[in-house]
Amino acid sequence: MDYFNAFWVGGLICALVQILMEKTKMLPGRIMVLLVCSGAILGALSIYQPFVEYAGAGASVPLLGFGNLLFKGVKEAVDENGFLGIFMGGFEASAVGISAALIFGYLASVIFEPKMKK
Repeated sequence: MDYFNAFWVGGLICALVQILMEKTKMLPGRIMVLLVCSGAILGALSIYQPFVEYAGAGASVPLLGFGNLLFKGVKEAVDENGFLGIFMGGFEASAVGISAALIFGYLASVIFEPKMKK
């Protein structure tokens, strides 16, 4: 049942974002920023964590989950380091995911030899 919940919740998030992209004139970059900020706000309001517990990767993998991760990292760092935690927490919490994205992106570009658009 965990896989099913992750699938339908992640699919619903993707479908809603696709509708947002199709029906508005918002650029994809702005939609991505909106999702990350929404995830951080939902995390700050303690709404997102029960959602993650229910849907698992369906809620933690999309950009909403990244925003929630950044918020949790900043919150923990502020509790430990005070004011400086505001600047440190997001980097510490998301470093592994960002590093993995960079490494796998690089490996994909080496294997598949991307071509520039003309």
